[in-house]
This record gives sequence, C-alpha cells and structure tokens, in this order.
Amino acid sequence: MSTESQDLLGHAVKASWRRFLDTYEPLRPDLYRYCRQLTRSPWDAEDMAQETMARAFASLAIMAEPPRSPQAWLFRVASNLWLNRMRQTREVPALDAIEAPEPATRAEPRATREAAGTLLSQLSPQERAAVVLKDAFGLSLEETAEALSTTTGAIKAALHRGRAKLVTPEPDEPAPVVPAVLNAFCDAFNARDLDRLTALLLDTATLEYPGFKIEYGARAVRDGSLKGTLFGCPEGGYVLVDPPRCELRAHRGESLFLWWSGDAVHAVVRVELDGDRIARLRDYYHSPEVLTEVCRELDVPFRTHGYPPVASH
Repeated sequence: MSTESQDLLGHAVKASWRRFLDTYEPLRPDLYRYCRQLTRSPWDAEDMAQETMARAFASLAIMAEPPRSPQAWLFRVASNLWLNRMRQTREVPALDAIEAPEPATRAEPRATREAAGTLLSQLSPQERAAVVLKDAFGLSLEETAEALSTTTGAIKAALHRGRAKLVTPEPDEPAPVVPAVLNAFCDAFNARDLDRLTALLLDTATLEYPGFKIEYGARAVRDGSLKGTLFGCPEGGYVLVDPPRCELRAHRGESLFLWWSGDAVHAVVRVELDGDRIARLRDYYHSPEVLTEVCRELDVPFRTHGYPPVASH
C-alpha cells in the first residue's frame, strides 16, 4: 500500500471515529460504571470500557442498520466481552445452573458503597451483570436479556438468585511495602530532574495514556510526557502555572503516583516494576471516571480533563 493510500485510510478512519464518538462518547460514564461493577476494579473497568468502545466501533461498521438503543447495545458489547473473559477462565456456569456463591478474590470494601450495592463478590458473572443492568441502570427484562444474549426466563432466575445473596464488607488491605525506586522517582520528579528520572526507567520502559497513546522507550518517555509534565509545552498550548508535584499513595493494595498541579491532583499514575527500575507507567489523565473515583477514595482534591482528544488530521 502506498504512503498516499495509507494517509487516506488513516484520515477516513479518524473521521469515522469522530462521528462514532458524537453518539457514543456521552455514554462513556454509564459504560464505565457498568464495567466497574462487573470487574470490581477501577483499572480493569477502564480497560474494559476502552475495549468495549473499540469493539463497538468495529462492529458498527458491519451492521446492516444502527442499533435502536445505543446505550443498550453498548452494554451488550460490554456484557459479551465480560462473559467471554469469564468463560475463558472457567468461572462461568450455565445461566440456569444453581451454584454456591463464588468466593471473593480481593478485598474491596468500597465497592459496597456503589450504586448497585451489595452484589459483587458473591455473585456469579451472569447474576452480577443481570442485577446491575436491571437494578442499577433500569433496563427492562427484555433489554437485559438482549444484552446478555439469553431469555427473559433465564434473567428472572438470575435476578432471583443474585438478589438473594449478600456481601459482607471485608477489612481494608494493608498498605503495600514501598520499593525504594518509587520514593526515588518522587524525589527526582519534585526536583524536576529529568536525568535522574530517566535513570530510574528501564531502557524499554513505556508510558501509556489508556485509549490515547503510548510512548516506547526511556528516551521517548523522557522527551515526551515527563518533559511536558515537568516543564510544560508552550507550543502545544500547555503552559505551567505552578510547578508539578509527585506524591506516593497506597490505594487498594498498591502504590500509586499522584501528580499534583497547584492545589489539585490532575493525574493518577500506576507503576509496574522490573527489579529496581520502572518498566511501565500508566497515566489516567484522560480517564475522568478513574481519576474521580480514586481521588475521592483517597480524599484529595482533583481536576478532570475529559476524554482523549481525536486528531483532526
């Protein structure tokens, strides 16, 4: 394929993606909330929401006609993704099977305060999805059955079983032991020392904005996001008002970076290590639902920045 043909294809895909977002991006908060109650993790929920949007975009291209209800259809795409994942891990029984409650796999007492309440750790995947769709989002039995690719009778049975089960809040997880490299990263960040920060990264390190972009390699991370975060990017319209600050916090059993701008957190960053160096950073600057949930749980002020921008050319 010629370079000109590739450019034309890229422009066409971006234009289609922008039209897709005109209808489906306003549904992202509800989609995230649905994924959040299924996965029990803000990080997994964001990943699942991103994948749902990508799959919905691809599927829409081959549908004979657009879905009657964009929200219900988006939930169906997410539900299929969720149930397929559970089947792959051999955790999904038949929808009409009666089984003992599944044991909780992780202590997340905050989940009991969310909209659908006490339906997380002891519900099978189908029961969980059925109760969330019906009780938290108000879908009809028919819409819930369509979203889960089953019958209204099976949904009634799943709702009956799911509503009968209770979740007992579990104790908070202990704070994780903090590796020295994380404290060193914070110190270097707050000193705005790009050389020290780069030395703490693996040569193959990546920095990812989920659903937006990935920077590959320590040099690209240094010259891209880290430099822009620490010193601003006037040519891109990002001018620093206050020097940024990095704070290390424990959240749900792991250590996170909070990147402050002035008196508010503007990014939550997850870290993966390889030995005593950083292998991966995931910056949730453009994930408003994740940023909101994590900062509210940590009781810190924050600012959100909307979803990732779509290039116009």
